[in-house]
Amino acid sequence: MKTRYQKVIPDEWLDMSRVFTALGDPHRQRILLLFEPGERLNAGQVADASTLSRSTVSHHLKILREAQVLDAEKIGKEVWFSINKPFLEEALGNVLGYIREHV
Repeated sequence: MKTRYQKVIPDEWLDMSRVFTALGDPHRQRILLLFEPGERLNAGQVADASTLSRSTVSHHLKILREAQVLDAEKIGKEVWFSINKPFLEEALGNVLGYIREHV
């Protein structure tokens, strides 16, 4: 066991830490599972497929977007969301690389 407690999360872990926090909610996990590969969805489509109100869906989409799990693009009056696969792959890769070197 290491003898000192790390007060600071390693930089390599920060992005994935936000992802884990965002995905800690079962509703947000279910929202991600709605997406087909490469698909874009708007809040109304997600709300229609879930048991949540549109305002609650919007709240969860905001959290996923802020954690960079989802990309958002406004087209006209509608915001379209897609899974940010490159970011997730990089963030997970950084954590795995850190584990390989330090654990």
